[in-house]
Amino acid sequence: MKTVSLLLGVGVICLLAWVAAGPSHAAPIAATATSAPVVPVTRMRDPGAPRPMIVPVAGVARSAMRDTFDEGRGTHRHEAIDILAPRGTPVIAADDGVVQKLFTSVAGGLTVYEFDPDQRYCYYYAHLDRYAAGLHEGQPLRRGEILGYVGTSGNASKDTPHLHFALIRLDPDRRWWKGTYVNPYPLLSSE
Repeated sequence: MKTVSLLLGVGVICLLAWVAAGPSHAAPIAATATSAPVVPVTRMRDPGAPRPMIVPVAGVARSAMRDTFDEGRGTHRHEAIDILAPRGTPVIAADDGVVQKLFTSVAGGLTVYEFDPDQRYCYYYAHLDRYAAGLHEGQPLRRGEILGYVGTSGNASKDTPHLHFALIRLDPDRRWWKGTYVNPYPLLSSE
């Protein structure tokens, strides 16, 4: 009796393991037998998620960067990433969008605020040395288009040229200076 119970228990465990593993072995046979095309399952992108972006400094690979989003800056969290590059390196649009605001501030220096095509996110580029010729508010940008050049304007250390890049989820009023900061680092690809 103990042997039968043991065998039955092992059999149930094997059956459960086989069911949990899914139809990985049966699917190719079924597809071949019915000769129906196998349609890959594609995951839908969360419509509220930020769009994938490219590294916004020409020639910089994602692997050469560090995630500085959560680092401290004085009494506050950085909430951006710093992309080091030689002064004058082209800063490029991380994604398609529209130049919402060109602005000069004490902290960010020469800056660009670009809204994504859906006006849900803002890409913030700061510490620029100069803007690209002719750049103006309302200008559509294509991913990879030059919008300025790496510098040290604002409160950036004069011997460390870099792009301060932030991603901001806009509030319902779509104010370029307000919103919730989102870490852009995991969303960047070296396209």
